[in-house]
Amino acid sequence: MIHAVFFWLRSDLTEAERTLFQDELLLLLDLPYLVQGKVGRPAATTHREGVTDHSFDFSLLLEFKSMEDHDAYQVSDPAHDRFIDTCKGLWEKVRVLDSDPVI
Repeated sequence: MIHAVFFWLRSDLTEAERTLFQDELLLLLDLPYLVQGKVGRPAATTHREGVTDHSFDFSLLLEFKSMEDHDAYQVSDPAHDRFIDTCKGLWEKVRVLDSDPVI
């Protein structure tokens, strides 16, 4: 199960707040039930109208071993709860794109 999250941060954040946000994202990569996790920023790829979107500030990609692990992360994981409590006031927009791998 792949959990892809894109964040658009508030434009008035200080550099310290942006660093806090990034550090909090990185802490989520230590979850023991992940296959893998990545934190990213927009890549310097060529703009293609209606196709590429470089407007977000950070992305989080978490690959869970199972849907049950994902669901537990969403509902009762202390690391997820800490991230939300610490960072929910730092973004203006968030988009989640979950998918089940076919291979």
